[in-house]
Amino acid sequence: MKKDIWAFLGMGPKEKAAFKSYLRAVLAAAITMGIALLTDIQPEYAVLIGALTAPLAKWADKQEKEYGIGSEKDPMFDEE
Repeated sequence: MKKDIWAFLGMGPKEKAAFKSYLRAVLAAAITMGIALLTDIQPEYAVLIGALTAPLAKWADKQEKEYGIGSEKDPMFDEE
C-alpha cells in the first residue's frame, strides 16, 4: 500500500506547492553560499548563479505544470 506523505502531513495542493517553493529557495541560497565560500570568484557571480538555481530547479521538476519539463508545452523545446 503506497502512502502519500503529503496527506499524512495534512498538506493540500497549496501547502505542497508552498513547501516545494520554499525548498527551492533554500537550495538556491545554499548553492549561492557554497559557491561564494568554496570558490575564489567575485560574490556578484555567486549571487547570479544562485539566482538562476531556483527557476532551473522548478523547470526541471516533472511535477510542475506551470512551465518546464512537466508542463504540457515547454517553450524551450517547442517546434514551430
